[in-house]
Order: sequence, then structure tokens, then C-alpha cells
Amino acid sequence: MNEFELKYGCNPNQKPAKIFMKDGSDLPVTVLNGRPGYINFLDALNSWQLVKELKEATGLPAAASFKHVSPAGAAVGLPLSETDRKIYFVSPDAELSPIACAYIRARGADRLCSYGDWAALSEVCDAATAAYLKDEVSDGVIAPGYTAEALAILKTKKKGNYNVVQIDPAYTPAPQEQKDVFGVTFEQGHNNFKIDESLLQNIVTANKTLPAQAKIDMVVALITLKYTQSNSVCYVKDGQAIGVGAGQQSRIHCTRLAGQKADNWYLRQHPKVLGLQFVDDIRRPDRDNAIDIYTSDEWEDLLREGEWQRVFKQRPEVLTAEEKKAWIATQSGVTCGSDAFFPFGDNVERARKSGVQYIAEPGGSIRDDHVIATADRYGMVMAFTGMRLFHH
Repeated sequence: MNEFELKYGCNPNQKPAKIFMKDGSDLPVTVLNGRPGYINFLDALNSWQLVKELKEATGLPAAASFKHVSPAGAAVGLPLSETDRKIYFVSPDAELSPIACAYIRARGADRLCSYGDWAALSEVCDAATAAYLKDEVSDGVIAPGYTAEALAILKTKKKGNYNVVQIDPAYTPAPQEQKDVFGVTFEQGHNNFKIDESLLQNIVTANKTLPAQAKIDMVVALITLKYTQSNSVCYVKDGQAIGVGAGQQSRIHCTRLAGQKADNWYLRQHPKVLGLQFVDDIRRPDRDNAIDIYTSDEWEDLLREGEWQRVFKQRPEVLTAEEKKAWIATQSGVTCGSDAFFPFGDNVERARKSGVQYIAEPGGSIRDDHVIATADRYGMVMAFTGMRLFHH
């Protein structure tokens, strides 16, 4: 099949719309179920590149959760801890494959932003992954293949209209890529820059001890950034992006946004949050929204009389600002990646507040000395990669 007709483009008024191969060859994707739209395919093709490269770089199964052409989360398939299972609402005795773990971790990083996501899997989708996807609000999934059982499960989702796309894992894009903007055609070379641990050799801080897990986390951060709308900053821990700050005009705002998301992820592990008693049969989105409000400064909206009864079996104790600050201060071992250089040390200062100990960024600022000195002040390890990763 050389082309696929879409219902419309980015918006309903943008018709006609289609995807097609300019050279007349077959599309590298096959729609197994549903009818994906324009933005669906943008998410699908960007997210597939991310997980494919992440698998190649780490040797681990990888998954991503995309919204509006940027990852809400990305992760490799490491086993879930007991706490992970609690905060991602996975049964303690559920049998999970590595690719299922990868998607659960990718989806769990920011459950609000992943609402209605596009999922990407580096491996064949199995029944365990499909079963988890079935219960989440999601628009579609792309993978190199599906087991018969997984496909049967996914075809029951969204009244049989769930988007399931299979991609040829051997597909290689043309070396030059084009896009039209306002009737003007842009052309550039496809970004084939390879990201792996060899990129992390230029450690510029006094502390040069970079553990194996931190190297994996730096690779996860950098590959995630390669497919995130710029400017962007990504926080990673244990092979999982826990905070992505995308599309900000200011670097410090990227760092703050990603840091706030990383803080929110960590606050979900606070004993008071883990102890929340929800009413029976609460919908997943309502539960996720409630947790988000409970851990925010807007908690009064949730805990006022007449409102909390809709969500909780009993009124929770307030998670105070002091308790939140103290809990976040215990976070450690986090990696921060940036798609372009940090122009000032304030980015390092903000990252430190969210437990960052390792930083990967291109370097090249006229204030690199100040940025390095700030990292040295806190005993951080910083690697200069020498490569910008802008994506638009």
C-alpha cells in the first residue's frame, strides 16, 4: 500500500489528508485495526524511532507514551518494584513481561499527560502488555508485531475502534527529508546521529564517577530528548523518564517544568498518597486526577466538604507543604539531560532540588565554566556530549 487516506489533518477543516510514499514504494506501516489520524501517525512514527533507538542503545526492551508529538514518558523494561506496582496500579501478583514493564513505566511517569496517549513498543506486543493497554485511556499503539492473543485483546478496546499499527522494523527512511510550511518546502538530512554510552566520555566536573545505571539513564534522557519538541529537558531515574519539559522558549522553564513533573512522580510514593482510600469502582482518570490535585497546592478543592466523599472512603489528612518539601529532599540518583547547553548555573540549581546527581548536556555555552562550577559545588557528575538535539 503506497498511501493511506486520513479522516482529516491536524484539525477537522484540514482536508483532504493522507500519508504516502513519494517514491512510490509501500508504506512501512500496516493498520491492523482502527483508523489512525494525522496526529496519530505523527506520534506513531516519532515514538517508534525513540523506542527503536533506545533498544539498540541499551539492549533492553523499550516503550514510550506520546502526546502531541512529544513523549509524556519513556522507559526500558526493568522489573517493577513493589512500590512501582502500587503507584502504577498493577496487581502484586500480575505476571509481566519486560516489554509490559517498559510500557507500564513509560505510561506511569506522568499519568495525566499520558491520558489518551499513543503507545510505542520496541518488541512484539504480547498479551500482558495488551491487557494493561486495554484498561487505559489510549488512542493507539505501534509495534513491530502482535501475538494473536494480544491483537484479539486490543481489538475489543474502544468498541473495536482502537488503533493498532504494525511497522516494518527493517524500514530505513530516505537520507533526506522534506516538509512544507506555508507552501515552502524545507529539506534536511534525516537525524541519524547515534546516541550511546560512547557519547558520555567527556566528563567535565571534578567528580568523574559515572555508575553503569547513570550511563543508561543518560542514554534514556538523550534519546528521549531527540524526539521531544524543543526546547526540552528530561529527568530520568532507573531507566525511566520521570519528568519531561517540552516546547518551552526558555531553558530554565524546561528545567523547572521537567523538575516539577519529577517531583510529582516522587510525591506519588509518599506514604500518605499510597494510603489514600478511594471509593469502590472509581474510574482511573478520576483517581489519577485526584492524586494530582491532592499532591498539588490546590488540595483544598479536593478535600472540601461534599467533594472528598465523591472520591475517598474517608477524608485524607492534608499533605502539607512542609511534608512535601521534606519528602522531595530525600530524592536522589536522578539524571538530567538537556537538548542544548545550559546557559546559566540556575538550571543546575533547579535540577539539584529534584535529586539530580548526573547531568548530560551538549556544552558550548560562553558560561560553561559557571555551569561546571555550580555542578562541582554539589559534587555532581556532568558529561558534555558536544551534540545538540533540537527537534521540530
